[in-house]
Amino acid sequence: MTSTANRLARQQDREQGIGTNKKTMKFSQQDYETLRKQCLKSGRLFEDNCFPAEPTSLGYNELGPGSPKTKGVVWKRPKELCSNPKFIDHGATRMDICQGALGDCWLLAAIASLTLDQQILARVVPQEQSFTEGYAGIFHFQFWQFGEWVDVVIDDRLPTRNGKLLFVHSAVGSEFWSALLEKAYAKLYGSYEALSSGNTIEGFEDFTGGIAEVYTLDKAPPKLFQIMQKALSLGSLLGCSINKVGLSAETEAVTALKLVKGHAYSVTGAEEVYDYLNCKPVQLVRMRNPWGQVEWTGPWSDGSIEWNHISKDEKSKLNHAADDGEFWMSYSDFIKQFSRLEICNLTPDTLMSDKVCHWKHYQYEGMWRVGSTAGGCQNFSDTFSSNPQFVVRLEDVDDDPLDGKDGCTFLVGLMQKDGRQQKKLGRNLECIGFAIYKYKGQRNVHLGPDVLLRQRPVATSSSFVPTREVCNRFKLPPGEYAIVPSTFQPDKNGSFLLRVFSEKHVAARYCVTVTYRLIDLELAMLCLFLAGSDIKTDGFSLETGRLINIMLTDGYFSSPGFHVNSAVLQSIVSRYSDAQYVIDFDSFVGCLIKLEISKCLKMAKMCLYIVIIFAEHKHGDVLYQSHVLFILNLFLCTAGTILSY
Repeated sequence: MTSTANRLARQQDREQGIGTNKKTMKFSQQDYETLRKQCLKSGRLFEDNCFPAEPTSLGYNELGPGSPKTKGVVWKRPKELCSNPKFIDHGATRMDICQGALGDCWLLAAIASLTLDQQILARVVPQEQSFTEGYAGIFHFQFWQFGEWVDVVIDDRLPTRNGKLLFVHSAVGSEFWSALLEKAYAKLYGSYEALSSGNTIEGFEDFTGGIAEVYTLDKAPPKLFQIMQKALSLGSLLGCSINKVGLSAETEAVTALKLVKGHAYSVTGAEEVYDYLNCKPVQLVRMRNPWGQVEWTGPWSDGSIEWNHISKDEKSKLNHAADDGEFWMSYSDFIKQFSRLEICNLTPDTLMSDKVCHWKHYQYEGMWRVGSTAGGCQNFSDTFSSNPQFVVRLEDVDDDPLDGKDGCTFLVGLMQKDGRQQKKLGRNLECIGFAIYKYKGQRNVHLGPDVLLRQRPVATSSSFVPTREVCNRFKLPPGEYAIVPSTFQPDKNGSFLLRVFSEKHVAARYCVTVTYRLIDLELAMLCLFLAGSDIKTDGFSLETGRLINIMLTDGYFSSPGFHVNSAVLQSIVSRYSDAQYVIDFDSFVGCLIKLEISKCLKMAKMCLYIVIIFAEHKHGDVLYQSHVLFILNLFLCTAGTILSY
């Protein structure tokens, strides 16, 4: 299916509510209930042909077919691994997630944080599933994927070696929800190996549909601890990590105080206690290592002397001494030892409670296409203005601003699609970013180079980086602003999702009308005759000659010139350009004629609307109105397909 057809199909789905958390898309067109009933009726356990128990599902390189790391791997169902398997045993907790032989600690940290809110967890991990009643070897999970919620079906055959799960597993050997969740996520991205390496933000967003912020802890804002407390109280998901330094061999190296570099932790608590010995309050942060072991051994670690400096009630409430991967440390040590903190802000769709403040949420899909809308960043002045543009109108200022200044707070997130799926093809993520300009154009009209190159942006993304999403928080005065998302280099194909989260209502829209003006047909023909041999052409093709004849015979001429939107421009480039994105004169003339005909059809459509109104008020003849409506629909169909000649 073409990209245009895909967009139309998705638009129809959204109009029907499909793709929301309440009405998910069926991944690979697999319906869980239908498949489960078929298996129960036939008496056979489900086997997923879309993600088979074969080497290809493990990976493509280090876990590829025949690789050393896959030797001895046997796919087994939970009932082959223990006598009484359970989907969830006494509730799903962060202690159920232990890392296996896959470098997806970033994912496991996100899962661990997910367990802190059982309501959110239940939307990702449907709770009614089990290995007893209605068991058919089939399970399903729900994930957010580039603006849509999808339901992913899997069978319960899991990769094992020597009778033990190869990848994520629960500390309780008979519990399997976390292993099955990891398998469904691997199916979503094509293989287990596709999950290797990443950041916790990605998991946070795919589990909630939220938008994540990143704080660099050596530049932590003054109120970050309070921000963390508020975020945890609102159900936000938090993760942290220590940057590796130097050689890649240092990844997951353990420090003297038992912290792991290049490793993702989940933040599970932030509390303030009173230290009676030193007579001062102490801010504490609780974290968990998804390995399920290897814990911080510094101040406020399990069993450390600092716990004797607080009241028995506080100690009983907060402290526990177990090698389970979870530990406390002071906030001051936290910002010294760790490099970055990630906070995933949740959407109104995820936050069901009326007791918390909800972000307003807007999202738009777009594409960068070589030869039309892939303009690159501001450094490329000749093409920058061809990038897609989105306009937001900020109206209401924040309530009780922390800095005491009026303004409108909002988050902008730019996400490029399908990067993890393309890893097996050797393709890397593009460097992406965005710029925000004061909008000075006519309503719904693209800002051109005359505007963008003569003014500085009022705000930009922090940098252009090769990551799935860049996100920044801004505070600007009320007004209209144009957001211009782009890759760093021009001529890079890609699809993206632009999201705006705001504290107050924001009017947001996509700039449809582009300032590209195509020369009119009469002027093009005149250029041909005046230039003579300077224009390289082998003459008109039979198709173009036929179109010229239609123009001359039927008198298809209207006002000179065309203003086309980016979608039409992409269609023109795709249909008429060569490998170097050059349109020869024959194709150019043919394209202009079709646009001329299309423009005339639109004028005819307007005339028909007038006829319909006249028929309703003057004639009142039902048959006559039906006849007019039939002709109108015919014109609409013709105008919609005019460029497909």
